[in-house]
Formats: sequence, C-alpha cells, structure tokens
Amino acid sequence: MKKKLLLLTALLVMGLAVQAQEKQKKFSVYAVGFYNLENLFDTCHDAGKNDYEYLPTSSSKWDAIKYTNKLHNMSKVLAEMGSDVLPKSVGCAIIGVSEVENANALTDLVNQPVLKERNIQFVHVEGPDKRGVDCALLYNPKLFTVRDVKLVPYVYELPEDKDRATRGFLTVSGTLAGEHVTVIVNHWPSRFATSFYRECAGRQVKAVKDSLQRDDPNVKIIIMGDMNDDPQSPSMAESLGARREMRDVEEGGLYNPWWNVLAGGKGTLSYQGSWNLFDQIVVSRNLLDIEGKKDYADLKLFRYHIFSRPYLFQQEGKYKGGTKRTTAGGVWLNGYSDHLPTVIYLIKEQK
Repeated sequence: MKKKLLLLTALLVMGLAVQAQEKQKKFSVYAVGFYNLENLFDTCHDAGKNDYEYLPTSSSKWDAIKYTNKLHNMSKVLAEMGSDVLPKSVGCAIIGVSEVENANALTDLVNQPVLKERNIQFVHVEGPDKRGVDCALLYNPKLFTVRDVKLVPYVYELPEDKDRATRGFLTVSGTLAGEHVTVIVNHWPSRFATSFYRECAGRQVKAVKDSLQRDDPNVKIIIMGDMNDDPQSPSMAESLGARREMRDVEEGGLYNPWWNVLAGGKGTLSYQGSWNLFDQIVVSRNLLDIEGKKDYADLKLFRYHIFSRPYLFQQEGKYKGGTKRTTAGGVWLNGYSDHLPTVIYLIKEQK
C-alpha cells in the first residue's frame, strides 16, 4: 500500500511539474489583415488613367479637404486593426489593401501620425488597371522583413479579351517570426464581370501558390484580398481550392475560415439588405493546427474575425446599419469604406 501511495504521489508531483512548465510557456501573436480602402485617390491626375472622378474639378469635387479626411479615416482603421487581441500600440504586422491609386497616396497614408509612429512601410507595384486602382501591402518593419516583391499579371484567357488589362496579384515574400512567409494580395474582377473571370483568377493564384511551394515546400502562404466572390463561390472553392473545414485540407492545400463566418450571418459588405464576405484571408495547410495539439513551435493560425467598430456603420437614415462610406448617392459622408476589414492572428511559442 505504501509503495502504491508513493507511486501515486510521484505521478501527481510529475503531473503538477508538467502543468507548471506548460504555464510558463510564452507565445508571440502576430496580426495579419486585409482592407479594401474604397477609392483612396489623391487629387492629381495620373496620365493614362481614368481617374477624372477624383479630381477637384469633377462632380464629386474631390479636393484636399476630402482627401485629407479620407487619409485620416483610413489610417484610424488600419491602426486599430488587430487591437481585439493585441495592444493598440502593436497592431498588425501585415495589412493587404486594395483600391489605392498610387505610391503617392500610399506615402500620404503611412505618413498619417498613427501609422508614422510605428514606422509603417508599404510595398506597391503600379498595375495596368484603367482606373488606376492597385493593391499594396503595408507592414511593420519591426515584425516583417520583405525579401522579394513581384506583381504577377492577371492573364485574360479568352482571345476576345486579349487587349484588356486588370489588377494583378501582388506577391510579397518575407520573414515573419523567423519564418518564410509569402503574402499574395488580390483584387479580383468585379461583379460586373461574369463568374468565369474570377474563376480564372482563382486558377491563376493557385498556380502562383503551387510555384511558390515547389520553390520552397516549407513556405507559409497567405492569400488575401477582395475576391468579389464569397467563400463558397466556384472561384474560391473550386478554382483556388480553399476548403471549408481544416480536416479537408490536403497536403499543400488551403483553408478558408470565412466560409463558416458567412454561414453564421456575418459579412464584410452588404447589398440589398444581405451580407457578402468578399474580403477573405486564406492560409496554407502548414499554418494549421489540424489535430488540435496546440503545438505552436512554428507559426499557426490562432484566431480570425471581421474587424467591426460602431463608427464604421451608418447610425441613422436610409442606410442605417450599412457600412459608412466616403460618398453615397453623390453625397460626401466623410466615412470609411463600403467594406469591413478582416484580421487573422498567428501564434508561435517563444524560444
């Protein structure tokens, strides 16, 4: 009996020691976001671009006052993204953005005080979009180091479209938490185009993803953007192959956490009273804790959510409950965007 008691006591002590050791573990969390800035145009004409709607002489009278307010509003949201989990002073390590006109607008944006104090930098490659809107990547250089940048062109696959051009896929490789991470920022063809063109985008981004994985099988890939489609749409579910459930993600495959978020009634933009979730952040399988072991020796997906604050919504009037835009019905509202941002959090054990 004594031997049994001694054994039980020893096992109990060992168990408590293991628990204490587990409690002493420390983890780092990194926020990664995406936000459609809805027409962040400066007030100057870019040669060869159809940006006439956003000039002081246009019907919208897009002048320095409106532009300055737009920059302030966008920077406020960008600075607060990630603060649901991390301190406000930390924010996101990486944020992909779409609908930004040029490097000039991005320079003005990162020079806003709340972003400048973090020394936020940006990656941008001028694209062929006729209106001049591009994608870009904002990043905190203390947390993310850029290795390589490439704008992979969107290729129109039908002969009759050979002279058309639209936004490409901004591909940025770098180092996050000591690991090779590549982010692909997207803004797929609009809803005015048929599903076919977004399905083409899905196939092309998958090809980029496959190429990256052939080059480095251990690269961790984050695909984000305004896809102009929902998670269950053919472009996302079939062409890109982003799965709804972790258990269904094949080796080298992709997981789309927003599928179930939309099914739960939440979205990032509303149309005729119903929500869509076009603003998605998809991750590669090696960022998943599929078996639920909570082994965070390397980067893993921890949490995700739609970033939401009361000031991002109309509080009264005809569009009450909808997103508060910069302009609606020709009226300047001094708002934010027709889209809400999305954020994921990655976790890694500190060594």
